[in-house]
Amino acid sequence: MNNQVAFDFAGARVLVTGGTSGIGYAIATAFATAGADITVTGTRASAADYDTDLRGLDYRRLEMTDPASIDALVGSLDALDVLVNNAGANLPGGLDEWDPDGFAASVALNLVGPMRLTVGCRRLLFASGLDGGASVVSLASMAAFRTSPIVPGYASAKAGLVTLTANLARRWATKGVRVNAVAPGVIDTPMTAPMAAFPELLDGELAHIPMGRLGTPDEVVGAALFLSSASARYVTGQTFAVDGGYLAG
Repeated sequence: MNNQVAFDFAGARVLVTGGTSGIGYAIATAFATAGADITVTGTRASAADYDTDLRGLDYRRLEMTDPASIDALVGSLDALDVLVNNAGANLPGGLDEWDPDGFAASVALNLVGPMRLTVGCRRLLFASGLDGGASVVSLASMAAFRTSPIVPGYASAKAGLVTLTANLARRWATKGVRVNAVAPGVIDTPMTAPMAAFPELLDGELAHIPMGRLGTPDEVVGAALFLSSASARYVTGQTFAVDGGYLAG
């Protein structure tokens, strides 16, 4: 029995930040398979500098902590229907997030940058003719809902992103733009790979997951595409957990 859902985004213009690996890459390629025109961003000079296959995707370099870089990207776009705020990281530059400078750097990367980009894209999103309206989908985290003593800046930024999602949804409800978020659980990506070297940390996370395993990037994709589709035309201001039951654990 095949119970897979197929989405049709033919002709839609989609921007996925941090779309060169992990969850971002899975979302970008899923939108491309559904017929959308995809732009992905990364921090390296060109698409050729990545191991992932970025053929067929429009690659742009973007530094999320650099306002000029964000503004330049916005200025280079002529249309946009879906914005996926995926780019982010913890312990940016190896900084300790309990140090005020490390905390500030994490918040700048994971909250201030996405906010600047989203607001910068507002006129493009307002002009979208996508069925169901234009969409912003931001990637939050379980760290927004549970204590994260190693990465307090990242956790605070993700909690802020959940709140920003709700506020933007209310502000833009009459503009034809829906704003939602997806909060992945512990997903097997390059960002979480270092946990393998700390069994006590990984085991502690697994103990919170009723399904007893890490998720995969492909298991996050469906929520992002659904929230961007006409099937979710009455859904805005929500944060959708894709966590294997983590919040219930």
